[in-house]
Amino acid sequence: MLSGMSANTGKSASEPSNVSSVTKDGGRDRPDGDTLSLPSFVAGSGTLDRLVDTARDYARAAASDNTLSAYAMDWAHFTRWCRMKGAEPLPPSAEVIGLYLADLASGSSASPLPSRPLSVSTIDRRLSGLTWNYAQRGFTLDRKNRHIATVLAGIKRKHARPPVQKEAILAEDILAMVATLPFDLRGLRDRAILLLGYSGGLRRSEIVGLDVHKDDTPDSRGWIEIMEQGALLTLNAKTGWREVEIGRGSKDQTCPVHALEQWLYFAKIDFGPLFVGTSRDGKRASEMRLNDKHVARLIKRTVLDAGIRSDLPEKDRLALFSGHSLRAGLASSAEVDERYIQKQLGHASSEMTRRYQRRRDRFRLNLTKAAGL
Repeated sequence: MLSGMSANTGKSASEPSNVSSVTKDGGRDRPDGDTLSLPSFVAGSGTLDRLVDTARDYARAAASDNTLSAYAMDWAHFTRWCRMKGAEPLPPSAEVIGLYLADLASGSSASPLPSRPLSVSTIDRRLSGLTWNYAQRGFTLDRKNRHIATVLAGIKRKHARPPVQKEAILAEDILAMVATLPFDLRGLRDRAILLLGYSGGLRRSEIVGLDVHKDDTPDSRGWIEIMEQGALLTLNAKTGWREVEIGRGSKDQTCPVHALEQWLYFAKIDFGPLFVGTSRDGKRASEMRLNDKHVARLIKRTVLDAGIRSDLPEKDRLALFSGHSLRAGLASSAEVDERYIQKQLGHASSEMTRRYQRRRDRFRLNLTKAAGL
């Protein structure tokens, strides 16, 4: 069936000239800005050439490195799947993509690309990746086309499951976790990371992306100002710029601002990335910014060391907690009006904030009794 389609899915004569080539290995080309160039009818000059380079830099910054990496892998998988099925990935064919989605949902143990069935959320993200890749190549993929929309709707109806949520780290948990850390330089840093991430409801990329001051480094995602009453974080986050206020705690042992001051003082950091690596002996700070994976590893390690959810096997405990456990913990523990939590987490809607609240508000408002029953 696909072989017959391939004759109609080849490159058309109207294909845009700036389309990146599709390589045989699944498209290793990087369309995220690299294909930007001057039109053929415009004469180049030093000024225009520099503007092209600037435009390419802006285009690459339109999405995070993690997102671009995921989209590249989505395109590589799709183009390889097309090659195995005798189809062409360009120009976009709604029929081919509908079959591709069906294959992802059902699994393909007998095909040259054996795989397990993917979850609905992963399939939806794969489709977003294809949409983005086609846009970078000058094409528009209509997700509302019946060949795509009806297949996706059927997949969701048949295979949709409640989202698997990470366990929230509650107040007593975070206290137990920081208590497992030593008081060397590495321990001071990790204590500040956990307390700051928890009290600010921060994503792990936001934590490690902070600088001491504004414009300290080119890859900065924000900066911090320490004041008498607390700390003000200015973040260039997933949903845009926002400010996060972190007040001082009731005691130094659990105060995120005090922990941050201790780290900065003993690490002698007054410029550049806020959280950096340390020497093997834990006595000296380097200049290298931490990777966000450090936050995830730190959470998992301290969860185990603190004995949190010790009723479960170690493998299950590790799977329950991640960087998002800090955000879910703040949303679940803070006994304040929901709109303040929404602002702190940077959510566009209260519905998204409620997804992060694991234990809070359940049955607090009893509509059964309110209705007179």
